[in-house]
Amino acid sequence: MIDLDAPSLDVAPCLLGCLLSHNGVTLRITEVEAYGGTTDPAAHAFIGPRPRTRDLFGPPGTLYCYLSHGLHICGNIVCGRTGEGEAVLLRAAEVVHGRERARSLRPGVADVALARGPGNLGRAIGWTLADSGGRLGAGGLDLASPAEPVAPDRVASGPRVGVSVAWQRPWRFWIAADPSVSAYRRSPRAVSGDRAW
Repeated sequence: MIDLDAPSLDVAPCLLGCLLSHNGVTLRITEVEAYGGTTDPAAHAFIGPRPRTRDLFGPPGTLYCYLSHGLHICGNIVCGRTGEGEAVLLRAAEVVHGRERARSLRPGVADVALARGPGNLGRAIGWTLADSGGRLGAGGLDLASPAEPVAPDRVASGPRVGVSVAWQRPWRFWIAADPSVSAYRRSPRAVSGDRAW
């Protein structure tokens, strides 16, 4: 089983290939991003706890959901030490069970793209802001290790997507050549030459 008490940078690549189940849908995680909590300028936790980030500061194994661009619910798994705000953003996955339900939530989308991108993943699994604060192992929210771990030579890493600071940190991890992985897009607001790490 994944040690969620470990720092996000250690947890993130270990989540690849894991099976996440909720709301009648099971996803095989194929892409994630690590966020380092209060010491990471790109993290929601950087400025400390606020009402809408309360769950981010919960114990390891807490689901932290947030609304992105006023449209998409994105989900993170809290890890590290309670109160530090470390988490791993779930960026993409393959739907392996509950495909019909996921299709009903994302009609007209090809199966391979049902959970490609963090907002699409959140929609495919049926998350709302009310799901934030849920705990792995409770309420039907489960995480299982893969029958066969992803081979180390298939784990790729690179810059994080869509953040304007600390974007060059290679804290995005994905399964190389997996068709469900999202395309890399550097934020147009990215600070040039950012080396604050």
